[in-house]
Amino acid sequence: MKKKKRIHSIQPQRPTKFRPSSQQQRPQRTEFLPIIQRLTDEYGDVFRFWQGPEFTLYVGRPSMIETLLTDKNLTDKSGEYGYLSNWLGDGLLLSKRNKWHARRKAITPAFHFKILEQFVDVFDRNASELVDVLGKHADSGEVFDIFPHVLLYALDVICESAMGTSVNALRNADSEYVRAVKEAANVSIKRMFDFIRRTPLFYLTPSYQQLRKSLKVLHGYTDNVITSRRKQLSNSSNKNHKDSDDFGFRRKEAFLDMLLKTNINGKPLTDLEIREEVDTFMFEGHDTTTSAVVFTLLNLAKHPAIQQKVYDEIESVIGNDLQKPIELSDLHDLSYLEMVIKETLRLYPSVPLIGRRCVEETTIEGKTIPAGANIIVGVFFMGRDPNYFEKPLDFIPERFSGEKSVEKFNPYKYIPFSAGPRNCIGQKFALNEMKSVISKLLRHYEFILPAGSPAEPLLASELILKPHHGVPLQIRRRGH
Repeated sequence: MKKKKRIHSIQPQRPTKFRPSSQQQRPQRTEFLPIIQRLTDEYGDVFRFWQGPEFTLYVGRPSMIETLLTDKNLTDKSGEYGYLSNWLGDGLLLSKRNKWHARRKAITPAFHFKILEQFVDVFDRNASELVDVLGKHADSGEVFDIFPHVLLYALDVICESAMGTSVNALRNADSEYVRAVKEAANVSIKRMFDFIRRTPLFYLTPSYQQLRKSLKVLHGYTDNVITSRRKQLSNSSNKNHKDSDDFGFRRKEAFLDMLLKTNINGKPLTDLEIREEVDTFMFEGHDTTTSAVVFTLLNLAKHPAIQQKVYDEIESVIGNDLQKPIELSDLHDLSYLEMVIKETLRLYPSVPLIGRRCVEETTIEGKTIPAGANIIVGVFFMGRDPNYFEKPLDFIPERFSGEKSVEKFNPYKYIPFSAGPRNCIGQKFALNEMKSVISKLLRHYEFILPAGSPAEPLLASELILKPHHGVPLQIRRRGH
């Protein structure tokens, strides 16, 4: 009752409850966004509701969001993120206040643009593998779901970038490591949508045993890589050391190498702290990129004229030599492709809702938010709000062109990488990876929307936005 009184000025006067169409206590993954949409239609861009026993405040107003994402009392993530803690520990995604601040400050130099340049080769080589794997679908002309292929590509990229290792997910999708990633992610996400799994009873379920088994593989792999790399670095003065070890290390520095050299308050990171950050980078980096890439390819298939314009730009910048590797300068010059990606992220942000928890009573725009309240920032809904974007459901990449770019007018209405001090630390890495793989794919293939495709895919909102039934497409080899 105390919380209700403190925020009585926020609609509705009596907090509403989530009402899923099914008989389950919590909405399913495909119901979450439609329920929020119904509530925004009824109560506007700021309202409160009960999510089971949890009191939640929804905010879709840019002026409030700017304060929310920069307030020191609102840097902690909301409770849903905690279901990843068995896997990610206190990595950057989940760590709180002082620990998060110290780690963020220490890790930020690892994402300097000069360091990011070395990963372009990783993007390009793995994109070439993806092109090769997709060739059979071009030859058959069949309709196929491109989502799992891009997911495996992204996993290969992030493991090589994070740990300097090759897991060969594209060529070995049923490997122990790949299966463990999928199972750990699936169980962790399911906990958000199941009452039993959200309680301590979860630890008595078969799902927990499955999670333990998967995490033993994932943590064991990362621990072994850390041990091997420490040993390799300590022996680096040996002139006869190999270019790579049994884990496939390359001479270029991976994220892990930088963590091994990182100090916080004069002390090096422990192996556990390094594992938490490596696993966090791996988890965040492959799912979000996959979402952005597949929705971009879907939009290009829907809009052949835009796809042709992107292809013309790629050919102008890179040329028509399909064997030519892409360079960082090429990625910078692909400005129209970047507009297409940004417009895709407006309609399909990889993280559709940002969750925060208020740790101390806070007042924003005259509204008092009590300590302990969960807050949802409606990234997905702001991108489709006619108050902020003209013709919001139309796909218009030119919105992000030059000085007229919508990013320059109240940037808090467009936040696909979040905003404020806790924004996505790897957004430049992600954008370069997206541009690299999409440009590589378009150099080889034309993407076609199959006849009878729905106007809008059924969307599943987990932590990451996903197409519930995948992204069925056709591809055709380009004539050169």
